[in-house]
Amino acid sequence: MIASLRGTVQAKETERVVLEVAGVGYEVSVTAATAEQLPNIGHPAFLHVVESFAMYGGGAAYYGFASPADKGMFLAFKDHVPSTGAKKALEYLDKASKSLPDFRRAILEKDGKILTGVFGFTKKTADKLIDALKDKLEGHPVPGHERFLKTDSPDLPSSALSQALSGLTALGYKPTEARAALAAVTEETSGKKLDAEQILRLALKRL
Repeated sequence: MIASLRGTVQAKETERVVLEVAGVGYEVSVTAATAEQLPNIGHPAFLHVVESFAMYGGGAAYYGFASPADKGMFLAFKDHVPSTGAKKALEYLDKASKSLPDFRRAILEKDGKILTGVFGFTKKTADKLIDALKDKLEGHPVPGHERFLKTDSPDLPSSALSQALSGLTALGYKPTEARAALAAVTEETSGKKLDAEQILRLALKRL
């Protein structure tokens, strides 16, 4: 069973890369976040890998991850969420990769609003993920810091925050996602007087 690959990037797209290892090119499915972290074609790269086989025969398929935490979350999706194969698990991970610490917290606290508003899951899928993973992620810590506040945070005050919220939604961010980022900025900069442009820049760093 192949657990990792180290080689040269021969091709890179949003959802797949080809790594040449000892003269053999391995096509590996990845999330957009992982693809973005990989170097350009011709440069060396390393991926944690899960090897998967189709239920009714066929060759092996490879799924690659930039970190052990990503790989562990993929396996949690694949092994514990009903009717979830490797491709679907990678789709779930692609959404959760926006912030694994926040995704894990949302599952443990059964916060479906964050799962739908920030991560983009449907309500049905959010409920399914909470039910399947609420007892599985307790012992599955992930590195990094939480970027979003809970969806029950107080309403955002002041005209500057309102202008920043309008700016984020104009850029295409969902209102719930934008409000969560702005609420986190508010908590982080408590007591400081910031204008709308400064708040917007800080919020964009969290999105």
